[in-house]
Amino acid sequence: MATQEVLLKVDNLVKHFPIMKGVLVQKQVGAVHAVDGVSFDVYKGETLGLVGESGCGKSTTGRTILQLYRPTSGSVFYEGRDLVKLKGEELRKTRRRMQMIFQDPYASLNPRMTVGQIITEPMLIHDMINRRDAQGEAERLLKLVGLNPAYTSRYPHEFSGGQRQRIGVARSLALEPALIVCDEPISALDVSIQAQVVNLLEDLQAELGLTYLFIAHDLSMVRHISDRVAVMYLGVIMELTSRDKLYSDAMHPYTKALLSAVPIPDPAIELKRQRTILVGDVPSPINPPSGCRFRTRCPIAEQICAEKKPDWREVAPDHWVACHMV
Repeated sequence: MATQEVLLKVDNLVKHFPIMKGVLVQKQVGAVHAVDGVSFDVYKGETLGLVGESGCGKSTTGRTILQLYRPTSGSVFYEGRDLVKLKGEELRKTRRRMQMIFQDPYASLNPRMTVGQIITEPMLIHDMINRRDAQGEAERLLKLVGLNPAYTSRYPHEFSGGQRQRIGVARSLALEPALIVCDEPISALDVSIQAQVVNLLEDLQAELGLTYLFIAHDLSMVRHISDRVAVMYLGVIMELTSRDKLYSDAMHPYTKALLSAVPIPDPAIELKRQRTILVGDVPSPINPPSGCRFRTRCPIAEQICAEKKPDWREVAPDHWVACHMV
């Protein structure tokens, strides 16, 4: 159950990837603005959904929070400590409390290791168990995610995509984390399997008191699993509010356009509702537009949108928007 206690505080997080040129002497000629000043809180026990188009910086945000990518600037406070300032052994110990479920279950498991080795390797690295207890721990975690405990001696290629993702979930639970970043954990799976994995994540959250940052681009799935939703576009967050408020009273034009694309299984409503078709392509993150990032495709953009970056402000209780026109 979500509380109002902040577990993770992301403050003005920036991650730029340098573009280098030259053969013998390399110099920087530009940068990819993958994440550009992102701020949000994640409360203990909640699921915060992070949605947006492909390439908008969602996965980079998740990896930068966990310090898999070191940020260009900004702060990430986890349980009151700034991860950006931690290094070496200190960071290693703190990272135990944060884990990630990766997007591709085919690429994220080592094909040369058995399932038992994959699951227990993190526990052995962090000296949580000795090798004698490893088999029993692997069996316990496989059972927890709904797989047969006898599978510990098998290899990843012997499993389907959904089973592999469950193994990935078991590995993320091995170190008893408080926060799990779910990086599109269902996008590579069949639709019939997606619901099973999401239900598993919800059951584990209720049982173990986990907190999720759930990254996805499937708005209907995010609505099902999230308590609050942040909408991202080209490296910045456009809107952040509770799930119900976002789907009933979206304020940002980009959020409205995204929601208008979600099919409704009622022909009568589907015929009546207005679709918002965005014109043009997403600008390049190497050279993002001035002012508001969304202005080049926004149906209500005005001159101020090109001149001034919109402030990230609270327009209603717990409803944050970055837009001049709201």
